[in-house]
Amino acid sequence: MQEANTLDIGPMGFSGKFTVGGCKIGKLNRLPASFFISVAYMCWAYRRRGVVLDTTGEVLEWLYQAPHEFQQEEPMPDLTLPAAEVVRLHTPLTDSDVRKLKVGDVVLLDGVVFTGRDAVHKYLHDGGELDVIRNAVIYHCGPVVLKDKGEYRVIAAGPTTSIREEPYQADIIKRFGIKAVIGKGGMGPKTQKACQEHGCVYLHGIGGAAQIYAQCVQRVMSVRLEQFGSPEAVWELAVKNFPAVVTIDSHGNNLQQVVADRSRELLAAL
Repeated sequence: MQEANTLDIGPMGFSGKFTVGGCKIGKLNRLPASFFISVAYMCWAYRRRGVVLDTTGEVLEWLYQAPHEFQQEEPMPDLTLPAAEVVRLHTPLTDSDVRKLKVGDVVLLDGVVFTGRDAVHKYLHDGGELDVIRNAVIYHCGPVVLKDKGEYRVIAAGPTTSIREEPYQADIIKRFGIKAVIGKGGMGPKTQKACQEHGCVYLHGIGGAAQIYAQCVQRVMSVRLEQFGSPEAVWELAVKNFPAVVTIDSHGNNLQQVVADRSRELLAAL
């Protein structure tokens, strides 16, 4: 752990002296896709929920939680950050909005975002149509959405890992004039180049804050491409005070790549 904290990776890869806060070593069946050792972090972190049902589907008991722990929703924290440290953005974003942003800027976004994961990106890359996302913001997210009394309600809406969309993202940015992409973990050189050439930014969401982001969703405006299943569908979400950090700007800068290159140098010196 001491050596890991000298690599200057920092929380979520933004650089910093605190990279690993704890490491639990256990004995488990290994993941089929791993080799001998795997290190789990972010959305692979240990978490579980359980429930005991009767034969009719009624809940008899919730497991692994305190009684009534989830009976009421926690209030959304007041994001009263100093005005000088925050860039407030409202969709639809303009070219000027995008070009003013630089890596490291903290953003609070108001307006409309469209979720999109693997199935949608491949569909669009292969020639599929979805005119509603032109000049819009794409959010790498598979939200948990419930339908209650005819209205959709978002329960969780955290970012998913963006690098899976690297084969498709640049072409989609170019074809649809995408102004911003939100996700986590950063993206590669192809997307970075597209952001510079076509005026787009990558906004890094906060991993593990799915319920906080759900509270940023004011309402579900529509859903499209439901044939891909609920997590992979395109949900049109009206959001307010949606927090993110610019890690790829439209000027050729990629914060995650800078941190990764620096950490490799430090690792080689250990």
